[in-house]
Amino acid sequence: MTTRISRLPRGGRNWLVLAVLALLVGCSGGEDGGGSSGLTRVEQGNLDGVLHFGNGVEPEGLDPHIVTGVAENKIVSALFEGLVAKHPETLEPEPGVAESWEIAEDGKLYTFHLRQDARWTNGDAVTAEDFVWSWKRILTPELGAQYNYNLFSVVNAERYANGEINDFDLVGVKALDDYTLQVQLNSPTPYFLQLLDHYSTFPVHRPTIEEFGSISDRLSPWARVGNIVGNGAFTLTEWQINSHVRVEKNPNYWNADNIRLNAIVYYPTENLVTEDRMYRDGQLHHTQEIVLDKIPVYQQEIPEQVKITPWLGTYFYMFNTTRPPFDDVRVRKALAMTVDRDLLVETVMQGIVEPAYALVPPDTLGYFPPKTFDYDPERARELLAEAGYPDGEGFPAFDVLYNTQESHRRLAVALQQMWASELNIPAQLVNQEWKVYLENQDNMNYDVSRRGWIGDYVDPNTFLDMYVTDGGNNKTGFSSERYDEIILREAPATLDREARYELYREAETLLMESMAILPIYTYSTKHLTHPSVKGKPSNIMDHVNFNHIWLDPTVTTE
Repeated sequence: MTTRISRLPRGGRNWLVLAVLALLVGCSGGEDGGGSSGLTRVEQGNLDGVLHFGNGVEPEGLDPHIVTGVAENKIVSALFEGLVAKHPETLEPEPGVAESWEIAEDGKLYTFHLRQDARWTNGDAVTAEDFVWSWKRILTPELGAQYNYNLFSVVNAERYANGEINDFDLVGVKALDDYTLQVQLNSPTPYFLQLLDHYSTFPVHRPTIEEFGSISDRLSPWARVGNIVGNGAFTLTEWQINSHVRVEKNPNYWNADNIRLNAIVYYPTENLVTEDRMYRDGQLHHTQEIVLDKIPVYQQEIPEQVKITPWLGTYFYMFNTTRPPFDDVRVRKALAMTVDRDLLVETVMQGIVEPAYALVPPDTLGYFPPKTFDYDPERARELLAEAGYPDGEGFPAFDVLYNTQESHRRLAVALQQMWASELNIPAQLVNQEWKVYLENQDNMNYDVSRRGWIGDYVDPNTFLDMYVTDGGNNKTGFSSERYDEIILREAPATLDREARYELYREAETLLMESMAILPIYTYSTKHLTHPSVKGKPSNIMDHVNFNHIWLDPTVTTE
């Protein structure tokens, strides 16, 4: 059920948002969960080497070439392994399936030497040809992989993905022998190794894929319990929808002797109040989030368990620029200029994030984005009038889509009230569970939608390459020939970092002047982590390398 918000007096935004926040706080409480006889799940897990992990949403799937979400990433990265891995603290590339590699002086030719003891969970050897076929799969146009652009720096990969060529032998990836993989790039790509620890470039087991479907089959059951064959440190043993996903140590993994966890159990924890109670009752080692109102309390009572860290990501809304009235840039700018980010950060977000006015977070490897607009309700009303909606008159009711989570709802309510107060326009909030929400974004079946993006590697390109024309993660209708030229051709060919950053600033200015997206804040991660969890340092990507984690059974909490 949605409710139209009545016009509210201007100038009252501070008391308005604070009042809304107070109402939301009053609705989100809950009684402390009771304990249970014997050991808690965490205590037993410490003894058994089983990590109990709050994972946010129910995963959409486990096919590394199809999924796009953070929750899926956490599971897929345990089940599969790419050429390189990411060190949990430094985030530097470290050997994965490739035990070593060489890079030619021109920066365009990579030669990877695969370890000969790398195995699939069924005992098959992991070979260079597995990577060639897997990259062919993600680049196959019919598969519709949203992350296929991660390989576009490879010679002819983009042309193959776009159907311009049909011969995959023309793509710059070759198996020189069973354990030597050669990759030819279009131009030097400073972040290429970082791309290779992203799940979209992971190998998949060809015989298993072909047993259950074709190379381009998105609906194949190959990635389910009993069917899936991976090459990571863990293997899938249980998946009970809306309950948990369990993975167990893979005895065929090349480094199995050094994996100290015996199992990981991932829980869908969209309801933060429930997740909070699970943690306090000793049912979780780690939460995906912290209830915002409880952050000050926990910082006072259990500061060593509160992990708040800057995150390489931006929380934003996006517009469907193909639908009226959001096909008018003046309308989009009006909505962006009436969002008081400072107030939202101070109240709704408890002061733990930073306001955002662009897509790329500031100081991403030394890159600082342009600021093309500011909070300016007066100018916003002028723009709305110019677009044909003076004082909001005649502006159609529109939907604001967000996925299930209390913090998303709070922020959506605050924006709804700001737009009603300052522009007199009727936003209607639509909450959907994760899979439906993603499907509607993919099909551009929305007016305005909440979105967030976490960098896949530490470079501005990991944000900006989303918005190339018809990019798999674009989902807004934004298109600019100049933007495409910069992101796909000029920036990758520019060796000087500052010159490359200037090109990125030009591109991001084009994106923000179009206002296809409405930035809200730069993320911080917010976790509660039991002190028995070792080998999980905080980092700006919130990256978890489960191969390094272990549980100390001697650690307890009061």
